[in-house]
Amino acid sequence: MSTDFPTMTTAEIRAAYLRFFEERGCKAYPSSSLVPDDPSLLLANAGMNQFKEYYQGKRTMKEIGACSCQKCVRTNDIDVIGSDGRHLSFFEMLGNFSFGGVSKEQACSWAYELITEVFKLPADRLYFTVFTEDDETHAIWRSLGVPENHISRLGEDDNFWAAGPTGPCGPCSEIYFDQGEASGCGSPDCAPGCDCDRYLEFWNLVFTQFDRQEDGSMPELPHRNLDTGMGLERMAAIMQHKSSNYDGDLMQSLIALGAQISGQVYEADVYSGPSRSLRIIADAARAVTFLIADGVLPGNEGRGYVLRRLLRRAVFHGRMLGIQTAFLNLFSQEVTSLMGDAYPELLENKDLITGIIKAEEERFSTTLESGRVYLDEALSHVSAGEALAGSTAFMLHDTFGFPIDLTVEIAEAQGVHVDMDGFDAAMTEQRSRARAAVEGDAWGSFNDVWTELADELRPTEFVGYDHGSVDDVEVLALVKDGVRVSSAAVGETVEIVLDRTPFYAEMGGQVGDSGTLQGADAELKVCDTKLKSGLYVHHAEVLYGSVSVGDCVTGAIDERRRALIRRNHTATHLLDAALKLVLGEHVHQAGSLLDDERLRFDFTHFEALTTEQIQRIESMVNDEILAAKPVLTQMMNIDDAKAAGAVALFGEKYGDVVRVVSVGSENRPFSRELCGGTHVANSAEIGIFKIISESSTGSNVRRIEAMTSLGALAYLNEKEQLLDQAAAELKCRPEEVSLRIADTKRQLRESEQKLKASLMGGASSRVQDALASAVEVDGYHAVIARMDGLEAKELRDVWDALRSRSQVTALACVLATATPEGKVGLLAAATDDAVAAGFMAGKMIASIAEKVGGRGGGKPTMAQAGGKDVAGIDAALELARELLGR
Repeated sequence: MSTDFPTMTTAEIRAAYLRFFEERGCKAYPSSSLVPDDPSLLLANAGMNQFKEYYQGKRTMKEIGACSCQKCVRTNDIDVIGSDGRHLSFFEMLGNFSFGGVSKEQACSWAYELITEVFKLPADRLYFTVFTEDDETHAIWRSLGVPENHISRLGEDDNFWAAGPTGPCGPCSEIYFDQGEASGCGSPDCAPGCDCDRYLEFWNLVFTQFDRQEDGSMPELPHRNLDTGMGLERMAAIMQHKSSNYDGDLMQSLIALGAQISGQVYEADVYSGPSRSLRIIADAARAVTFLIADGVLPGNEGRGYVLRRLLRRAVFHGRMLGIQTAFLNLFSQEVTSLMGDAYPELLENKDLITGIIKAEEERFSTTLESGRVYLDEALSHVSAGEALAGSTAFMLHDTFGFPIDLTVEIAEAQGVHVDMDGFDAAMTEQRSRARAAVEGDAWGSFNDVWTELADELRPTEFVGYDHGSVDDVEVLALVKDGVRVSSAAVGETVEIVLDRTPFYAEMGGQVGDSGTLQGADAELKVCDTKLKSGLYVHHAEVLYGSVSVGDCVTGAIDERRRALIRRNHTATHLLDAALKLVLGEHVHQAGSLLDDERLRFDFTHFEALTTEQIQRIESMVNDEILAAKPVLTQMMNIDDAKAAGAVALFGEKYGDVVRVVSVGSENRPFSRELCGGTHVANSAEIGIFKIISESSTGSNVRRIEAMTSLGALAYLNEKEQLLDQAAAELKCRPEEVSLRIADTKRQLRESEQKLKASLMGGASSRVQDALASAVEVDGYHAVIARMDGLEAKELRDVWDALRSRSQVTALACVLATATPEGKVGLLAAATDDAVAAGFMAGKMIASIAEKVGGRGGGKPTMAQAGGKDVAGIDAALELARELLGR
């Protein structure tokens, strides 16, 4: 078996593949975002995702085909990553696609040529599989010189692809590389398709040529489609004479970094211990870096949960390797260094990536501590030799992000094993739910009324940048309750498509326009305007008369409302620029809402803004408004716009020609963004800008709400009225309100302190009475007392007073309070001697908290709970006495 073939780096393989197909007339497309423009997909997981509309015949490609290197994330098998040499969460998929322009013969011939003449893999180590009934592809491989004994026929499970029970489908042909007998199972029947590692599949050619019907018949599609995929990491391993995805140059650079930081030794043939952890960190680091670069932020559901889980998995395995300090940003920087040339979004968003990883790594350190407290409490109920419930282990894994590996390790140290069958059952149930959520790739979900209309009608011509009204526009379609109708009469609500419109359709955070449509025999009130399949859809109520398809009407927007919206929209551009100047370039827009009353702007940042920062941002925006800067709009080539510094929305897709909005001079504008919305002509039109709130909307995302012009003026007038009312109540001048409030608060605080001192001071009668009522319980004394009027947190002060005044060292307490706010606080605490004698604070609180409608827990020496049912306090304390045998 030949071993004489050249070595190529991952970058060389990627470039050679794309160049090969470009030279043969296929257009090279950049990788699409990991956040797909497809509601049926959580994350991009294959090269064909961005070409879906070509497969469906909704778009036509001028070239004979396409090629790409697509970044992908798959997490179905996240728990086995690192335990073998094949599974990755992030990977690159080289693909070649065609929609009727490339024949089967060409596709197979090109594949064979690329593999044998460009990559120069020895033919005697190549093996091919075809679908059992696909004699056509079998004959093509034979005509290219592939020996009969290097071709296998496999059934539908392996070599037939289908979009679903019905719809596009077709046979596959896979190409394998023989890694040698040493990698195999030793069976004389070993061949491609065997479960052993000898034959490594690295390229799959899918020939989508049939359209399966409900009756099972499969007529040919109007044209044959080609979808091929070659795993870049697998190809790199082959070309570098390795057998694992983790042994290629890119992954080895990351693994070497991990070994250097941790001081651990990596062993390529060991799939447990430190070597497994090093693989997991290397894999997760790539996925995390690319996900953030494409606009995904950590969260508790969807893509955000995928990101958070991968990031936490990496951090935990870092701890397992002995890395106690923050380290994941070092890996992210290495990923950017290795792959930034191929994926410039890594370089463009490096500050954002760094900030989010830093914040999330710090947050998870706290989570690990919380998970440990929960686990310790659970283990306190399990004796040595028994099992920790699988449901508890899964709760730690799923809610606290506490990896099962750590749960097993800590439990085993206490002589407890984990019910892994129960854990696996809970995990399987979760995976089933996740698969069900994304099953049924939405190939057949496009045929609604708007898709039908979009196929029939040309896109609406929008004239609203220059005109607030337009005459003689034709009614092209009417839709009522999702069904096309020919007319609508007075009192009916209908959706209307016009050939031209001045009404802006809701996009980019800007709400849709409202206004009127006036016909010869009808008047309609337009309440909103939406964009559906390229058509501007006017949601309107017929005020009188009737309207029919083919009628001509005059459309006029609500000019006053549009003016207010314009001011808010331009103000968001100024706000975005000011945020970047004050907070840093990591700031990216994460969402917005712009209407006629206020603006809401979400942006990436890692902590709350200070009062000083908010004031600086607000002043900066108002300075630009008062400077009366011109607002210019230009149509530019996308590359020229980016080169000029235009800010693009994070993760947004743009065409070749874009609209650029600049505020300020053309050479050095204060703000320059790609934007299709409506704007003022001069910043002075905004009038005034006032921030009314700053808050968090989730991990690493902040929100500013603000008002401009008339809205800001009304807001300030309202605040002035409130200040005047407060001054009247306090009997002082408005400018003295803050001083008067501070003095009143001081007096109140002093009164509260005197009251609390009398309630719980070390010499107070309540503490003395509680100590006097202590009972002896199996080697320790226990105080059970009700201390109404205290805050829940102040029960700890009572416990401190009890300990300091007690004459015994083995002391425990169960305390309760009805707080001034009408809530319940419970505390159980004990000295080490009392715990040694058998008192467990955590168990006590867990048992009695239900009586007050609450829950809580903690350590054997101290535990707390809260509740809402004050009436249940006496029952809770009585249960405590029963549990102590008193």
